[in-house]
Amino acid sequence: MSSHGPPQPLPAAAPQRAGEALRGFFGVFRYSRHAVQLVWDTNRSLLFAAAALTLVGGLLPAGVAWVGAQIVDAVLQAMHSPAHEVQRLLRLVLLEGLLVAVLSGVQRGLSLCQALLRAQLGQRVNVMILEKALTLQLAQFEDSEFYDKLTRARREASSRPLSLVMRTFGLLQNAISLLSFAVLLVRFSPWSVVVLLLAGVPAFLAETKFSGDAFRLFRWRSPETRMQMYLETVLAREDHVKEVRLFGLGARFLQRYRDIFTRLYGQDRALSIRRDTWGFALGLITTVTLYAAYAWIALAAVHGEITLGQMTMYLLLFRQGQGAVAAMLSAVGGMYEDNLYLSTLYDYLETPVPPVRGAARRGPQPGAGIAFEHVSFSYPGATEPTLVDINLQLPPGSSLALVGENGSGKTTLIKLLTRLYEPTAGRILFEGLDIRDWDEAALRERVGVIFQDFARYQLRVGENVGAGDEAHFEDAARWREAAEKGRAAAFIAELPLGYETQLGKWFRDGRELSGGQWQKIALSRAFMRTGADVLVLDEPTAAMDARAEAEVFEHFRQLARGRITILISHRFSTVRMADQIAVLDRGRIIERGTHAQLTAAGGHYAQLFALQARGYQ
Repeated sequence: MSSHGPPQPLPAAAPQRAGEALRGFFGVFRYSRHAVQLVWDTNRSLLFAAAALTLVGGLLPAGVAWVGAQIVDAVLQAMHSPAHEVQRLLRLVLLEGLLVAVLSGVQRGLSLCQALLRAQLGQRVNVMILEKALTLQLAQFEDSEFYDKLTRARREASSRPLSLVMRTFGLLQNAISLLSFAVLLVRFSPWSVVVLLLAGVPAFLAETKFSGDAFRLFRWRSPETRMQMYLETVLAREDHVKEVRLFGLGARFLQRYRDIFTRLYGQDRALSIRRDTWGFALGLITTVTLYAAYAWIALAAVHGEITLGQMTMYLLLFRQGQGAVAAMLSAVGGMYEDNLYLSTLYDYLETPVPPVRGAARRGPQPGAGIAFEHVSFSYPGATEPTLVDINLQLPPGSSLALVGENGSGKTTLIKLLTRLYEPTAGRILFEGLDIRDWDEAALRERVGVIFQDFARYQLRVGENVGAGDEAHFEDAARWREAAEKGRAAAFIAELPLGYETQLGKWFRDGRELSGGQWQKIALSRAFMRTGADVLVLDEPTAAMDARAEAEVFEHFRQLARGRITILISHRFSTVRMADQIAVLDRGRIIERGTHAQLTAAGGHYAQLFALQARGYQ
């Protein structure tokens, strides 16, 4: 009795991995349909033209080879009966020249179609990327994994759809050529067609394998590539140059930039060496096969099995056929690579967007103002909540000041009010209706907000003011009215072109403003929304001195009468103007009342007020 027991089944891991790899290879081609649809939607006339030229270009090489064989045979026959054959020879030469000229025109036409489609399609894909960005939530832009996804899409995906379609056309063109070659070659030997097809397979497998490796490397190092882009921005942008120079950070950041390149280059170098070494080794198989076929065809001519013209044609067909097979396999490998990169575009474009929930443009209780009811919020991935059980009531015409240390949740509260985020618990009511049931655009038309980190657009002065209300972005009369209210009109009048002055240093004749002037521009934006019922100022006057800020806020309060105003400031000379002050600490409201009530209570607010007052003594 055998001691080895029953035979064990062969491990299934290797076949399973091979099957998964094969499914992955063919599965990635699902994006080809998207690419063709993109090109079709971009310019179907150019797509039709490219398809027609591809068909003609696929048939012409076989015709040229056949006419070339006839020319060789005609030359041999002309040696024996020159009078008749010379005319035929000249007609054949003329015909071949015509076919070559048409083939050249076809190639030029394809090149033209490709150039025009590249420009239009690149623009279309970039617009798709930006349109998608407009639908995403603020939290997604603050997610590093999403930012990597966006970076990959912007870096590679815009050129890949056209590349994929043109490779598809190239594949069809070479397939047509190869079919026409096979029709002629099969008359010599069916085996010659088999040899022609199989010779390029090893190189194709290697190319496909290394295309996948290159893509995986591309995905893996997206964060480092993004860091390189960031360092370029820090070293070459005017808003970073001052600190970089002042603190002597330039050499350190530049060295970090070099180190990232060195690391990435090392990975690229290793992959390129492997790719080209294997490509050369496996390419030798193709070369050996080609010259073995040459010898086979030449011996057939020596033995009288084919004519000299046929030998010339078969040699040319085999050489061109070998090139067509190589081009087809390269196209398939390239299509595989394009599909891999195109997957990054659709990975980004298919990022889920929460469905639009609200549609209301008015609330049922216009006099109810704003109410925060047990509102709590935690940032995605955070271990501690940012806001905890916030309760506030703000009737029309009231003013609220939010006070607290940095990180206490003041700005987050405003982001919730404007639906940049949604509460993780509780609700916010506006005019008696949960703001999640409001139409987002309608809600934001009713709320004017200026954050501390407001945008400084590299646009004209008037457009920087007009940015506060997109519906009146180009309304010069509204610019002037808003600038008067925001205390910006005086210095704008002194600029060379007034409201037409270009701001920033990115463009010719651009003017840079001081921090205080930029803040007045930002304040003016708040007054562009004349229909806003809520005005929020989140420390937009931090660059002003205390007296100037107090004057601005007093002016602001006078102009904002009848509206709800929310002020965030670290200066108590401003805060004390508010009807109600809420003190936040670690996301909770720990004190609430008027300035007089809070100072009399001797709590946290009173301590902060005393510390700041001492600094002015």
